Amino acid sequence: MLVRIGRDSQTNTSGQVESEFMSEVSEGKQAAKVDPTEIEAQAIRGLASAYSRMREEIGKVIIGQNDVVDQLLISLFSRGHCLLVGVPGLAKTLLVSTVAKILQLSFRRIQFTPDLMPSDITGTDVLQDDPETGRRTFQFMQGPLFTHILLADEINRTPPKTQAALLEAMQERHVTVGSNTYRLPSPFFVLATQNPIEQEGTYPLPEAQLDRFMFNTVVDYPTAAEELRILKATTGSDTPELKPALTGEQILALQEVVRKVPVAEHIFVYARDLVRATRPNEEDALGFIKKYLSWGAGPRAGQYLILGAKARAILEGRFHVSSEDVKAVAAPVLRHRILTTFQADSEGITVDDVIEKLIKAVPVDTLEKGKARKG
Repeated sequence: MLVRIGRDSQTNTSGQVESEFMSEVSEGKQAAKVDPTEIEAQAIRGLASAYSRMREEIGKVIIGQNDVVDQLLISLFSRGHCLLVGVPGLAKTLLVSTVAKILQLSFRRIQFTPDLMPSDITGTDVLQDDPETGRRTFQFMQGPLFTHILLADEINRTPPKTQAALLEAMQERHVTVGSNTYRLPSPFFVLATQNPIEQEGTYPLPEAQLDRFMFNTVVDYPTAAEELRILKATTGSDTPELKPALTGEQILALQEVVRKVPVAEHIFVYARDLVRATRPNEEDALGFIKKYLSWGAGPRAGQYLILGAKARAILEGRFHVSSEDVKAVAAPVLRHRILTTFQADSEGITVDDVIEKLIKAVPVDTLEKGKARKG
């Protein structure tokens, strides 16, 4: 499928962007009969161009946080969800709402609290009177989950049953109320936040639910130069004008493009080895893994390593995945899927320290060795 987004589309209205997109898809289907490889190459160039425009538009509002923006967009185009960990006031809400605007998607924010019930986010059946017949019927009233981009603010402040309702919707992309099932809009992207400092009265997500998030992204303080720019940019009267970059239909098509990116055998082997190396109970586990980790990552980590590497490659305009792409997404993929031991905590060894050592320790095989070791 051809997914070509011209640079002039950012000045079009939503209807014009959609019309051009459908026309190009139609042209792509006809051209695909001639040269499928060229069609896919055009799709890659289109996504790379759209990514460049998105970064430019986001930069009008968000100063710094380049890694956070990259990981958010990679997870979006990989059909994953993202968990942001950072103290309040680091523009997490502003970042998500800005992405929603430039992608022409609906956006809602839920502030999670201890008294929030599952029906408060999924919706509920309401008994209503029909003025014509006088009969009473139940009508489903949609909750804030029915949106394209959802910001789940401080997800660890709500009880487990409400967390479970959200995480079920993230995985299944539908909600069930009574005997009826309701599909969520597509694309559907959840960005949840956690405050790493204030933990009193919270309900930490268990490991099985943390595993539903593709990335665990750390939002750190800005640099001194970035903070000075923030002060100058946010205390005046100027309001940046954002231009649309993509529509929802284009995002869905580009998500399919990400899935079609080819991956060499030795890259699959490297992702597998990287994940298996986190497990301290393996016979060939590295010494520092046995010492500092009590639990390793499961197969879903390897899936997200490959998907994240695919998305990163084509966002940079490449039609192949390298080991550097896998290494670039290793920290946000593994960060919430491995558990450190008491000894690591007592020595001040963090999860990120272990991941950094792991990347240096696990070798990247050549293509020939990768084929030989795939079993």
